[in-house]
Amino acid sequence: MKTFLKTTVAGAAAIIIAGAAQAATLDDIKKAGVLKCGVSQGLPGFSNPDDKGSWAGIDVDYCKALAAAVLGDAGKVKYVPLSAKVRFTALQSGEVDVLSRNTTWTFTRDTNLGINFVGILYYDGQGFMVRKKLGVKSAKGLSGTAVCTNTGTTTELNVADYFKANGMKSKLVAFEHANEVVAAYDSGRCDVYTTDRSGLAAQRTKLKDPNEHMVLPEIISKEPLGPAVRQGDDQFGNIGRWVLNALIIAEELGVTSKNVDQMMSSKSAEIQRLLGVKGKYGSYIGLDAGWAARAIKAVGNYGEMYDRNVTPLGLARGVNNLWNKGGILYAPPFR
Repeated sequence: MKTFLKTTVAGAAAIIIAGAAQAATLDDIKKAGVLKCGVSQGLPGFSNPDDKGSWAGIDVDYCKALAAAVLGDAGKVKYVPLSAKVRFTALQSGEVDVLSRNTTWTFTRDTNLGINFVGILYYDGQGFMVRKKLGVKSAKGLSGTAVCTNTGTTTELNVADYFKANGMKSKLVAFEHANEVVAAYDSGRCDVYTTDRSGLAAQRTKLKDPNEHMVLPEIISKEPLGPAVRQGDDQFGNIGRWVLNALIIAEELGVTSKNVDQMMSSKSAEIQRLLGVKGKYGSYIGLDAGWAARAIKAVGNYGEMYDRNVTPLGLARGVNNLWNKGGILYAPPFR
């Protein structure tokens, strides 16, 4: 019994120490003067660098909003491109402060990797892209094909489950880097490219002749994509969660990047709370009163972010529309 108690106390002490070490994310970011954001290796519409190394996309905008809220400057972000295989290790080790990289929120990732998802930035689902000349109109006709995808992703498991459930066979060809998958598919090394449908729309733009390819109608999975932070730091988790919520709430309330200052004089109590005119809500998460206003001013509300980054891919908002406009996008009340 004594040995058990000693071990238990020692274990509890270790947990407390580890928690204290992890609970300084906000302080570390302020001290460094930069937010380290883990992004993809290049996915148009989500996180993609241009020829000058400037990053853009809806995942990138989230990091800009987070930096604006925490540091007062949306430009104070260091973007760290990560493969699907190493993204969680990079977050766990502290190489990045937040992972905003088209990552699916699942049970095991949320409970077994030492990370917490702070919300859903984009509701997605896995699909298949093929060459039109293959003559296939449905995923049910893909038996016997070679399928390209990324290693270390939910897509590997989903496609295996789908083919098995439908009594079909396939040869899975997996690569660590997204560009390797695109190149392999484009060169004819595989017949099918599978990933999230948003990813298919984005990567299709990189093919030699995008018009020769089509996305099949089936959606075989739920892929709620969202940012994640390390477990053990509730304060920074709350910041990450409510920056995302603020962007969604702003669209619902009609607050945009262009009218933030004007909306400061709104008679709406919720807008007053959101923009820091009323109450001390910033102090509850270790920030000042203007954190949400800065985030919205930097990147716009969720709708502005979507229109700027995702709409050009040809993806209608669908379920990513607000709950009162036919979608399922919903944030808790700001009160």
